[in-house]
Amino acid sequence: MDAEGPPTLCDLCLAQVCQSLSSLCSMRADGSMSLIWAPVFPQETADQLLNHMAAKEILNDTTVGIFRSCKELRLRRASIQSCPLSAEAFRLALCPHRLLELDASWVSGGLTGADIVSGLASNPECRSSLQRLSLNGLHLDWESLEANGGIHVGFSSLQGLRMLKLANTDLNDAALEDICNLPHLETLDISCSAISKLTALLECKNTLRSLIAHRQRHLDMSPAQLLFVFSQLHALKHLDFSEDHFSVDDSDGRGGDETVRQLLEGTPQVLPSLVSLDISGRKRISEAAIRSFVESRSGLVFLGLLATGVSSCDFFSTQKSLKVTGEADENQVCEALRRYRDRECFIREALVHLYSLTTDTDKPQPDVLKLVVSGMQRHPTSLHIHLVATACVFNLTTQDLAQAMPISLLSSTVTQLLNTMKNFPNHQQVQKNCLLALCSDYILQEVPFDKYLAAMLVINWLSSHEDPTLQRMAVAVISILVAKLSTEEMAQFSKDIFIMKQLLAIVQQKAMVGVVDSTLKFALSALWNLTDEMPVAARNFIECRGLELYEEVLESYYTEPSIQQKVLGLLNNIAEVEELQADLMEEDILEHILSLLQDSQVDVGVRYFAGGILAHLASRPDAWTLENELRSTVLKQLHDSIMTWTHLEREMVSYRSFHPFCPLLQTCQPAGVQLWAVWAIHLVCTQNTSHYSSMLEKEGLTELLKALAAHPSTHSDIKGLSDSVLSMVEKHQIHAGAFNNQTAPQRS
Repeated sequence: MDAEGPPTLCDLCLAQVCQSLSSLCSMRADGSMSLIWAPVFPQETADQLLNHMAAKEILNDTTVGIFRSCKELRLRRASIQSCPLSAEAFRLALCPHRLLELDASWVSGGLTGADIVSGLASNPECRSSLQRLSLNGLHLDWESLEANGGIHVGFSSLQGLRMLKLANTDLNDAALEDICNLPHLETLDISCSAISKLTALLECKNTLRSLIAHRQRHLDMSPAQLLFVFSQLHALKHLDFSEDHFSVDDSDGRGGDETVRQLLEGTPQVLPSLVSLDISGRKRISEAAIRSFVESRSGLVFLGLLATGVSSCDFFSTQKSLKVTGEADENQVCEALRRYRDRECFIREALVHLYSLTTDTDKPQPDVLKLVVSGMQRHPTSLHIHLVATACVFNLTTQDLAQAMPISLLSSTVTQLLNTMKNFPNHQQVQKNCLLALCSDYILQEVPFDKYLAAMLVINWLSSHEDPTLQRMAVAVISILVAKLSTEEMAQFSKDIFIMKQLLAIVQQKAMVGVVDSTLKFALSALWNLTDEMPVAARNFIECRGLELYEEVLESYYTEPSIQQKVLGLLNNIAEVEELQADLMEEDILEHILSLLQDSQVDVGVRYFAGGILAHLASRPDAWTLENELRSTVLKQLHDSIMTWTHLEREMVSYRSFHPFCPLLQTCQPAGVQLWAVWAIHLVCTQNTSHYSSMLEKEGLTELLKALAAHPSTHSDIKGLSDSVLSMVEKHQIHAGAFNNQTAPQRS
């Protein structure tokens, strides 16, 4: 069972609302949506609906309009992260609500931090109710925040704020001074900003409990000045003063590094109540200083030491309650992946170490895989991350490991691999890593994902790469995916003659040197599946001179039944298409196929497909263009040969439908044609009674078999097989009916 369980009823209902918005809404004059009718939503459900719309990427200026109905949809904790919203749409839809929390990080559409702050401040309730505000990644446009009617509308106007996140913004010293006037400010994130001085923090020294100041590249303060500010933050329990070690050179960050060194080696009276300290990426840190710092602060529960070179200190083995990010072991690396989800530099570093740690793993680790996929999702454009992450995915899903993973996790993992293939089409190692991870029977057969997209990505990649190992994997993946496509997807896929050319080129390449390997077999299987009940693909095959190539393959691989079956299977597909049968009316090839049918030393599977081709061609006397004597021989040999075939236990063939058999089962057909069709149906029904019995019923073939069995001129061999098939169908119906009766609810 999937460890994550099925979606909740609430999630299913919200998903349905999201999918049906256009039918549930009318349009206002300004182009925004308004619910035609809505009950008063439970407050939490309104928040969840907004979050669902944002997660499904359908929240925009048009759809956000439904939240103008403040009575029915009351928002308290709103997330519009990464959504394209304009200032006007935000003001009309979200500002009237009495919000407690708002996450507007990385919104697009021109919405600035100034727009958000002034909009929220325009609602007197929001000025006091809003406690948590995230504006990471936005242009703040601080200069546009002006007094409006004598009322200041800066950050300090939102007097209820306790948490403010402004990472990756143009936050400056003036704005920080305004922020530090907030009376209840407890958590502040100023990472990657333009601040040069931290002295303003002294204004909130008695309330500030958490300061996140990662990568402060513009700071213009001496170590002594920085340390003084930190020492005055009496309420501070969480300090993040980490650095991006990839983008800093020896001359950058020295002030910060020296500040950290002095903090670690200094008096315990500085930040004595610290619970967590993150100095990942900092240089010139000694193990002795770390030991001294930790021992003097008994309340410390977290220490960030990734890319510092000291996370492998033996001292940590005695600190059971202390969590550490680093590279010493898998626990430290996974802690880094959890804590640094939005920091590319640290995710990249952690993944490099995770790859080494998981190279020879033999235990399933779904939690670790989830962390890797999350890192890929958070950083879709980072080549560095995807290069290492895809290698980690392979390590974590290789061999039997995938089978112990939750299906939903594997599904999201494969979806992410496909996104990676789309985003980095020209990077060979990334593509190779994705192929390695995809080339798993279990994943390809059992895990739900967009198989059409996968097939297109792999075939496009195959066109520009000739590495034998990668070619084998790519063709193997395609051969399985093609068989998994829906009829509609297959029709779309088979229209592309480029795909046919690619696969035929591989067959020709292998046939020229007479090699028998898995790449050849996978290519032949893919072509066979590609032409199955797909006349367009069959026509493309002929136009690409596939018939001539297959004649050569049939002759040169005479002693290889596995190759011959796949070749003859495709020719069967062509023979099923009436308008293409003329292309097969060549005496040389038909006599060769007839010789395979007659030869008792040839594998039954080969003779079966040879018989199928001949049965289809001989079933239409008006279209037969060769000597009638040859047709008579074909019909006689069909009957004589089939009666010598032994029953096959192994599954040799599967059918999308029985439609191609309908013309062969008519009572006017020659006995040889009828016998092959009935023998084929009997074969697959014996091997998978449930599936094919239902197909026979649904497609009306049971009626054809009954008519055939009842017709006075039908050969006794055919009657016997027909009766056997009908008996199987009847038994299946009885069994299915009995099962349904047993499981049906009983009325009292």
